[in-house]
Amino acid sequence: MLIEQELLKLLLPEFLVEHFDILKAETHDAELHLYFEEKSSIPHEFKERQLESKGFLPEIIIDDYPLRGKIVKLHVKRRRWTDKSSGEILQRDWQLVAKGTRMTKDLAGFLKKISRH
Repeated sequence: MLIEQELLKLLLPEFLVEHFDILKAETHDAELHLYFEEKSSIPHEFKERQLESKGFLPEIIIDDYPLRGKIVKLHVKRRRWTDKSSGEILQRDWQLVAKGTRMTKDLAGFLKKISRH
């Protein structure tokens, strides 16, 4: 299992492997669709609060690096949490998507670098 996790970290954004479960993978023509759900562990930034998982936010789709000649689409469902004492709805601040794009920050940075040369 450890080898699989380390291999996945080489292919996918590391935070996905650490904080999300991979639900399924589908291939459609020249696209690879990978589906993720945030794990049910309480976010570190809210450890002092009593939280209860209350489902998921709407799925977001992020373009990632191509893999084996296929366009990679990451389907990500982030958890929604409720503070039991206040009723406040909370979510982890992932900053998954580079500002102004639908790509991971890594891919956006890569594209910016190659466009300079």
